Amino acid sequence: MILNKRLAGVLLHPTSLPGPHGIGDLGPSAVRFLDWLQQAGFGIWQVLPLGPTGYGDSPYQCFSAFAGNQYLISPELLVQEGLLTKSEIKAPRYPAGRIDYGPVIERKMALLGKAFARFRAGEFAELNARLAAFRRRPSTKAWLDDYALFSALKRAHGGAVWTTWEKPLRQAQPEALAKARVKYAEDIEFHVFVQFLFFDQWDRIRAAAHERDIAIVGDLPIYVAFDSADTWAHQELFKLRADGTPTHVAGVPPDYFSATGQLWGNPIYRYDVMEQRGYKWWISRMKSLLEMFDVVRLDHFRGFEAYWEVPASEKTAINGKWVPGPRAGLFKALRKALGGNLPIIAENLGVITKEVEDLREQFGLPGMKIMQFAWVTASEKPLVPDPGCVFQPHRYEQRSVVYTGSHDNPTTLQWWREFASPGEKRHFKQYLGTDGKKPHEALCRAALATVANTVILPMQDLLGLGGEARMNYPGRESGNWGWRMKEGAATAKLARDWKAALLLYERHVSQSAIASALVANETAEERARKP
Repeated sequence: MILNKRLAGVLLHPTSLPGPHGIGDLGPSAVRFLDWLQQAGFGIWQVLPLGPTGYGDSPYQCFSAFAGNQYLISPELLVQEGLLTKSEIKAPRYPAGRIDYGPVIERKMALLGKAFARFRAGEFAELNARLAAFRRRPSTKAWLDDYALFSALKRAHGGAVWTTWEKPLRQAQPEALAKARVKYAEDIEFHVFVQFLFFDQWDRIRAAAHERDIAIVGDLPIYVAFDSADTWAHQELFKLRADGTPTHVAGVPPDYFSATGQLWGNPIYRYDVMEQRGYKWWISRMKSLLEMFDVVRLDHFRGFEAYWEVPASEKTAINGKWVPGPRAGLFKALRKALGGNLPIIAENLGVITKEVEDLREQFGLPGMKIMQFAWVTASEKPLVPDPGCVFQPHRYEQRSVVYTGSHDNPTTLQWWREFASPGEKRHFKQYLGTDGKKPHEALCRAALATVANTVILPMQDLLGLGGEARMNYPGRESGNWGWRMKEGAATAKLARDWKAALLLYERHVSQSAIASALVANETAEERARKP
């Protein structure tokens, strides 16, 4: 497994890729990014969840835990298929560096509508065959029909949440659903077609990554959105009232990110029912993701040992309580179904107990280390590092995945400028032997130098960007997920610079390149001393 090798990767969500269509996509810009990773010697590309985003444009609040994000579909590739023309995809001028989701979504859906109409009206034998093959996939059958029907019904109801639909549809009564499939047949087929396009394009991206010796790490949010096909189609698996509304919702207690905790609002699983069914839904979900990714980052791992449950009537997450999760039972079922070791990174951040770490260790799952958290001091005069800080780099284990920061953190430059205390800065500079003028570069190099097998660096830190490039402010309802890398930012020089660092710290994807570099770095005097 790639996590057992000494490699480095880059965290960059596809929406952040450059390109002419207002949002990154799975077309030429994604392939150019893979080329850049290959030039630099990175062996991993990590992305955030790729589901269809809903409220707040968050990839952690999707209309499906299985479906793909239609806004990532590349118009250029649709031109290649004959579904659109070059003139039709000519893009208006969008703001550089940010996604304006409203206009982008409107235009993308209009283009997909044109592509679907042309597909239905034309002769696309080869495309039809690929669509039929997509529908026959076992992993697709598990969710596609429910998602397409849910999406058609949601559009028919003006986007309203499913608990406001007519009672027979809200309760997913078989007779009502059968009538809806007839009434909305064309729109259902549209959503099936769009999902085919997404997965067809994603399959090409994954193949292109593998051709370049690049593995892809995906992301599995522990919870699903309340307004999702998953909750609607499987109401018996969630803590809901008779009308479908949740009795309790998910969140986390007050922590580093928020004084009032984070009230996510996702429905809580009925793990007793899931256990009775052999965790079939979880197994389907994991199998589906492992057809897309080589490794899956399991978000909020601590929630599987115990989760923070908040009454749905609460306005903050303060008045919640810890409730036991599925613990080892779920992971035993996953391991049995998948066969062998689980290709999972456990996100073990936040309020972590010995029981959480014991569960992670039981299944041999690597945990995460965030280097921005490493510089806490027990006292500043004289400086004494906090002995309880597990993020100190000299305390890392080989089986760890090290990040300078995640999508929830400020960029390293923003952290240094706006959040790091004087004591943290002093500790940072003393520990790393740096003057602090380029904290992002110092922290990236420190991560690469650690004993940990896997290091993932946010693209923003490689570029040395500040707060304008932050992806997410936890607890903030809007204004997140909008950063885009500017065209031409990933330069050949940047690739060369980081290739040199990867070679120095023996993380270049090509071991032969490392060996050649080590030989080249020997001085004549060193060679002369060799027997």
